[in-house]
Amino acid sequence: MYGKVYSSILHGIDGTLISVETDISSGMPSFEMVGFLSSEVKEAKERVRSALLNSGYELPVQRITVNLSPANIRKSGSCYDLPIALSILIANDDVKATKDSMIIGELGLDGHVHGINGVLPMVLAAKENGLKKIILPSENEVEARLVPDIEIVPVDSLLEAIDYLKTGKLMPESKYFFVASGIKSVRHLDSKENSKNNENIDSNVQNLSGNKNIPNEDSAAPDFSDIKGQKMLKRACEVAIAGMHNILMIGPPGAGKTLIAKCIPSILPPMTKDEQLEISKIYSVSGMFSEREKLLDRRPFRNPHHTITEAGLAGGGNIVRPGEISLAHNGVLFLDELPEFSPSTLEVLRQPLEEKEVRLVRASGEYKFPSNFVLVCAMNPCKCGYFPDMDKCRCTRSQILKYLSRVSQPLIDRIDITVEARPLTFSLLGNDKKEEPSSEIRKRVLKCHEIEKKRFSKEQFNYNSEIPPGKISLYCPLKEKDLAFMEDIYKSMSLTARTYHKILRVARTIADLDGSIDIERKHLQEAICYRSCDRKYWENTLAS
Repeated sequence: MYGKVYSSILHGIDGTLISVETDISSGMPSFEMVGFLSSEVKEAKERVRSALLNSGYELPVQRITVNLSPANIRKSGSCYDLPIALSILIANDDVKATKDSMIIGELGLDGHVHGINGVLPMVLAAKENGLKKIILPSENEVEARLVPDIEIVPVDSLLEAIDYLKTGKLMPESKYFFVASGIKSVRHLDSKENSKNNENIDSNVQNLSGNKNIPNEDSAAPDFSDIKGQKMLKRACEVAIAGMHNILMIGPPGAGKTLIAKCIPSILPPMTKDEQLEISKIYSVSGMFSEREKLLDRRPFRNPHHTITEAGLAGGGNIVRPGEISLAHNGVLFLDELPEFSPSTLEVLRQPLEEKEVRLVRASGEYKFPSNFVLVCAMNPCKCGYFPDMDKCRCTRSQILKYLSRVSQPLIDRIDITVEARPLTFSLLGNDKKEEPSSEIRKRVLKCHEIEKKRFSKEQFNYNSEIPPGKISLYCPLKEKDLAFMEDIYKSMSLTARTYHKILRVARTIADLDGSIDIERKHLQEAICYRSCDRKYWENTLAS
């Protein structure tokens, strides 16, 4: 006797269709599971055995073999309990086979079906492979309904799933009791209430599908109008978000670096529907997406503590999950007190900043997570925070060198804009003059993004910061006199090819903000100013 159902496995942030096959044959009674399984998947047979027993079914006293195919992909997680149980019942002719459905869900020992992570990419995989419906835990129903044009069958118990396979429909009010525990199923909605809830969810999905750009208005985010002074820092942040450039702010404690960084979400542009779907898949896999009635529509702003590990930043673990780098995809990763992070942890950033993705190689395979984010960093220039003001600084030269050297030069080279935060004077603090609000800055940022979108409409990238070296001359052309000027700058500042290209990309963004088609001398000069801090602190200090 043979039974087969479809399920899904997560690989990175994508779902992959797999087959759960069961063969029941004569021989010594046994229950074997094969198919390159992790320990938690192997434990499924004990959960399945108890769930079937407590739901009024027993395993056949025969040789049972369950295979999760393809066998060359490692299976991990607990989403295979329900498909394994149902494939056994199909093989034993207790229920009808289903060929157009995906089945996912974790089983409790009493037969309850518990929610799982990563439902959104699994439902997408089912739809892409031509399946018509998906049987899944009721806890994941809201998330699953974000994918249109596929029937969602939410169940609370194994008995409900069995009844659905027998009759082709769910009972409006559950009559099921678990044999062992006597606990009633939690589904008590009548058919009208179920229909109303489904209409509300479908309405949200339709509204989302018709709106490609949902505004990113976060009332909880600080506003730039709350910041007194610091015009250069504000300008640098505007340029950074306009071209999606990485930025480092360096200065003494209390200058407003952290507060300004936390204002950045108030000027971030809206996400397209594709960006919303991609970041929602990442959060679904991470278990941070439950009970949402629409896709994530605000660009993420991640602010990890400096004690974070390499795996926490890049991702990994026994069950490979995205790290903070990927959770910040299409948004901002803010690293406050940059030198306090472990140097080895910071070095993890180098490859994702260049390639816009994280590649993790494990014994079970290679995993890829997207990581196209804006890196925003803030730091003090020394341990006490007051260098180069030697009237206040209490650090020795060796302490300053040790502190600055915790941030490597290769990492600094990957930051487009470095800007100094100077202490505020009392006159600025006491000034009642209204500062420019975030809404005005955001208008200029959005206008700049429209220019970039039009310019790169035929390219594989979207922002000035992503212009590849081979196309710098195409999108950042300079006049002959400006080329001579940049040649002098290149020699006098001992620039690398990477930093030179970054200056040109930043100058392109400044020109776009200025409404200029050509990159002019003033745009180059401002861009060069954004490379002066790393020269002041790292190159001069370490060389002296």
